[in-house]
Amino acid sequence: MKPFTYERAASVQAAAAAAAGNPQARFIAGGTNLLDLMKLQIEAPTHLIDINGLGLDAIEPTPEGGLRIGALVRNTDLAAHAGVRRDYGLLSRALLAGASGQLRNKATTAGNLLQRTRCPYFYDTNMPCNKRQPGAGCAAIGGVTRQHAVVGASEACIATHPSDMAVAMRALDAVVETVRADGQPRRIPIADFHRLPGNTPHIETALEAGEFITAVTLPAPAGGTHIYRKVRDRSSYAFALVSVAAVLQKDGTGRVALGGVAHKPWRMASADAALPQGAQAATAQLLGAARPTHENAFKVALVERTLAGVLAEAKGQS
Repeated sequence: MKPFTYERAASVQAAAAAAAGNPQARFIAGGTNLLDLMKLQIEAPTHLIDINGLGLDAIEPTPEGGLRIGALVRNTDLAAHAGVRRDYGLLSRALLAGASGQLRNKATTAGNLLQRTRCPYFYDTNMPCNKRQPGAGCAAIGGVTRQHAVVGASEACIATHPSDMAVAMRALDAVVETVRADGQPRRIPIADFHRLPGNTPHIETALEAGEFITAVTLPAPAGGTHIYRKVRDRSSYAFALVSVAAVLQKDGTGRVALGGVAHKPWRMASADAALPQGAQAATAQLLGAARPTHENAFKVALVERTLAGVLAEAKGQS
């Protein structure tokens, strides 16, 4: 780990301004991803801005009937919150499907959204990676690709986003609240928050320099049956091969988002519209543009089977 300086931010605005003035600065809260990256020197910030004292750890109802989740709410607390368990069950289940209990006790809502890919080539500094070093090339293309993206990838990057929570947030139409470096607030629909790789896979979100996440807002509950189903190589502490987050109504309508298949949580309006026709029809919409490798082509069939299981489970509960 390389030397760095450290400060405790006194306010959201001060934290944003400090980060905007130093491109090599990083915010730190739980640190469950950042510290690992610093140990491997994938991230080498010259300055850390500790945001743990900013009081952004409340879960509050909104005037619109939704829920506002502070950026520093720990994953354990969010999963256990009575309102989340009652009205946004797939979010609670997605959180409990991720990481270990110890990590969930430290990891934060904002940090979860910002965690970086678990592509092994990204973590191996002996291998070229456009996400780690722009223009270096992508060792994953032509390499071992079992975990990699089947849709939305590019010639520069085929990594997947690792978050379970973000997939549930995408199905729930969450909105990310931020403060820009000039102190102005902004609201970013989660559909627009994470970016596809294109030619710039190192730019992973819509955040600007110094922009600071303050909260995530959930709209009023949609009702229905909430299901999060994650398929992985072992029963715990493993990232998704594929995951399905769904909110399904008694009449067969609903919404569905996928994890483990793309550079961002993957959802398409046409797939939501096709849900009443079944898993095959919805999967055709979600993955009709898929370009899998020979090692991860199984993900296409796995999505359809997992979604079929989710739809059957919903019928059994309705």
